[in-house]
Amino acid sequence: MARVVVVGAGIVGAASAYRLAEKGLRVLVLEKEATYAQGSTGKSAAGVRVQFSEPLNVLLSYRSILEYREIPEAAYRPTGYLFLVPEAQAEAQEEALRVQKALGVPVEKLSLAEAQRKVPFREEGLAYATFGPMDGTIDPHGATAYYLREARRLGAEMRFSEPLLRAERREGVWRVETPKGLYEAPFLLLCTGAWTGEVGRTLGLEIPVQPVRRMVFATAPTPFPHAFPLTVDLGTGFYFRSEGSRLVK
Repeated sequence: MARVVVVGAGIVGAASAYRLAEKGLRVLVLEKEATYAQGSTGKSAAGVRVQFSEPLNVLLSYRSILEYREIPEAAYRPTGYLFLVPEAQAEAQEEALRVQKALGVPVEKLSLAEAQRKVPFREEGLAYATFGPMDGTIDPHGATAYYLREARRLGAEMRFSEPLLRAERREGVWRVETPKGLYEAPFLLLCTGAWTGEVGRTLGLEIPVQPVRRMVFATAPTPFPHAFPLTVDLGTGFYFRSEGSRLVK
């Protein structure tokens, strides 16, 4: 019997399986798709950043990036994040900057003229910019594959094409049913991302998480060279970054 059943083989489930197996626990990973990283992980814009306002978010991201730097499969690229700060959000972003600096992560406040050297933009309505040189991108498939491989090396078991149908807890043990079998474990870890609310309902739990549609586009190759950091207009949420000769937005 496994000690922990992990539901979901995206990057969170894979990393969790690895760390649990590293602690000596018997781990079983259940994934509804035929392979890993088929949900939000594989469809993401692959960005990683330390520029958050909550200390916990800052530290989780900072320490994750430090680890990605040491994983060749993660293909970490510190291309930077440039935040364009509108005047209405200037004070809130100053507070976020204070939090980041107090935690020792590298973030710079730039004048609009300094930011223009990185990306051309219209300055109307903007107060300043912030730049995180440690922010950037990874290969989410590569990182997930690494964590799953390491989890397997430590004894974790992976079962693909096995969606969780239902689960219930009796006498301190979770009984987890899939189309292919019934599994038991004292602990059940849901790593199902935006669908965790939906999965939680199969367990009789109301978890306040729901999916929101996001769209990612890639342009055709541009007729000019560029190496833009991931640039975000905080006023609208619009972002873009270079991806080879294309722009991703």
